[in-house]
Amino acid sequence: MIVVRPGTNERSVLPEVEISAAGGVHGDCWASGCWKSLPDGRPHPDVQIAMMNVRVIEAVAGPEERWPLAGDNLFVDLDLGSENLAPGQRLEIGSAVIEITDEPHLGCRKFQNRFGVDALRFVNSPLGKQLHLRGIYAKVVTEGMIRAGDVVKKID
Repeated sequence: MIVVRPGTNERSVLPEVEISAAGGVHGDCWASGCWKSLPDGRPHPDVQIAMMNVRVIEAVAGPEERWPLAGDNLFVDLDLGSENLAPGQRLEIGSAVIEITDEPHLGCRKFQNRFGVDALRFVNSPLGKQLHLRGIYAKVVTEGMIRAGDVVKKID
C-alpha cells in the first residue's frame, strides 16, 4: 500500500507515486514541513520515506482501511529487522532506489491514540525495536515511480 499525508491528519491511498530526493514521496507533507529538519530549515532527507511491515500493521490496526492511520508511506511484505536491513542497505522498488537510514522509527502518542497502549508497547518493546516493528525510514537515492504491489529487492 502507498499512502501520502497531504496535510495534518489527512491520508490518501494511491495506486502509484513518484519519489525524488527533492520531494520525497510526492504528495506527502514531508517536503513542505517535517518534524526533523536540517540546520537551514529544509526537511531532513533521512526521514523522507516511512515504511512499515504489512503483517505488523495488520496485527495492530486490523482491516486495511485503518492502515493509513499509522502515517507511513509504504506498507511492504518484507522483514524490516536490523539483521535483514541495516542502515545503508539499498532497496529497489519499481524504477526507484531508496536507502535505509539510521533514524529510529518508534511508536508515539499518536500511534497509541490510534491503535492502543498495547500496540505501542508491542512495537516499542526491546524485541519490537530490534525487529523494527514500528517501521523504518529511508531516503531517496534514485528517483522513480513506485506502484502498489511492486516487488522490493535488496541491492548492493
